[in-house]
Amino acid sequence: MSAPNPFAEVFVSTHTDAVRRAADLDSGSAADVDGEGVRIPGVSDYEIEQLGTLVGAAVHASGADYELTMVDVASDTLLAVPAAMVRALAELLAYESDEGEDNVVERVAAAWVDQEDLPFDAQEAYGYVEQLAKLAADVDDSGQQELFVWAGS
Repeated sequence: MSAPNPFAEVFVSTHTDAVRRAADLDSGSAADVDGEGVRIPGVSDYEIEQLGTLVGAAVHASGADYELTMVDVASDTLLAVPAAMVRALAELLAYESDEGEDNVVERVAAAWVDQEDLPFDAQEAYGYVEQLAKLAADVDDSGQQELFVWAGS
């Protein structure tokens, strides 16, 4: 019997709902949990942090802290995306390169695949990066919602 494939799930939620969702994911009882999210196979929180660094550089917001942070002592699989990374991701879709280069999302996705040993190609990475940027844009300014990462298997 082989071990399950690891994956990361990124979603917008309130803190309380995120903790509940993480508990469901931890127990394996939530194959399809409520609420929108992006499930990315074969990645961990580390690859998500690396993506944040690439996104920050692409939108000229490098130097910020893109390290995911623990949300609750009861779960080491649930992490919060720092505000700087949320802003950079949200800005990515509308960002136009100073150099008039190709699609910035496409460039970030290709760099992510080149930098990390990901189980998918640049085209599939493009879809994930675009979905993550859309999720980040959905985080409201009220402070009630955040972008979370659940990283497990």
